[in-house]
Amino acid sequence: MRNLTNPAWIKVKGDLFLLLGLLASTLILLQRPSLQVGVLLAIAIWAFCRFYYFAFYVIEHYVDPTYRFTGLLSFARYLIGRHNTHEVS
Repeated sequence: MRNLTNPAWIKVKGDLFLLLGLLASTLILLQRPSLQVGVLLAIAIWAFCRFYYFAFYVIEHYVDPTYRFTGLLSFARYLIGRHNTHEVS
């Protein structure tokens, strides 16, 4: 699969992710309408966003500037390899 490079299509893709997230969140809240579910959903979304930022920005800019991540699977491989490297040393 080729990389998406057209700025207009990149924006459309971002908009679709936003729409999908809003739709899923709305359906969850309609199925279980409570303050507790709403707060837990907001915390989960916030935590996953922070993890994504950590995986792709913090690690690359502050921990290991030589490594370039290509996705969450790449990040998992990096963590596993990094963990094993520290155990051997």
